[in-house]
Parts: sequence; structure tokens; C-alpha cells
Amino acid sequence: VQLQASGGGLVQAGGSLRLSCAASGRTFSGYTIGWFRQAPGKEREFVAAITWSGGSTYYADSVKGRFTISRDNAKNTVYLHMNSLKPEDTAVYYCAVRRVFIPTMDKSDYDYWGQGTLVTVSS
Repeated sequence: VQLQASGGGLVQAGGSLRLSCAASGRTFSGYTIGWFRQAPGKEREFVAAITWSGGSTYYADSVKGRFTISRDNAKNTVYLHMNSLKPEDTAVYYCAVRRVFIPTMDKSDYDYWGQGTLVTVSS
């Protein structure tokens, strides 16, 4: 599975962005897709995850109520809709795939990773 993340950019605090994660090589069927982020000098952390088949969603407390993860079966793409962005959301955002139908927040449980897309939120 190859993942292509896109949609990052520069936005002012309070603004919105939509990140996309497109898969090639096979469909996401039966997998869990997660978004993680890594700020400069910090560990990569869990942001959100979705189970492809059931569409169940999971969020880190820091983004709950502001971010929404969704999927488009026809396009084999997962989205991360980010609203009310804060400067502390600034990071490189990565999408990842876990070849199990059980989501986790542990980055070591994910098998494939995209290249990352930079989100910068100015104050």
C-alpha cells in the first residue's frame, strides 16, 4: 500500500484545512487508517483514526470537537477536516494504515506510512 498525504499549508489561527490521504496498490478495505502528527522536537502523536469498513472514528482529546476524520469509499481516500486550528496544531501530519480492523493510538501498530504534509498555524 502506498499512501499520499496532501492538503497541508499555512493558515491563521481559527481557520480550517482539509487533509487527504489517498491509497494506491490496494483498497483500504478491512484496514484502520490513522492520522498522526509530529511537531518540531516532539514525538509523533496520534490524532485520529477510522475503520474503513465500519466507519468508526477515534480522536485524541486535544482535537476532539475540532477535527473530523472521514472516508470516501469510491475515491479510496481518507480525509482529516481540521477546524478552529490553533498554533499548537502546527506539525507535519502523516497518514498511516494498520492492516487490522482494530484501531489503536500507538504508532508502532501501523504498517504503512505516507510522506507527511506540513500544517502551519499562525497566531
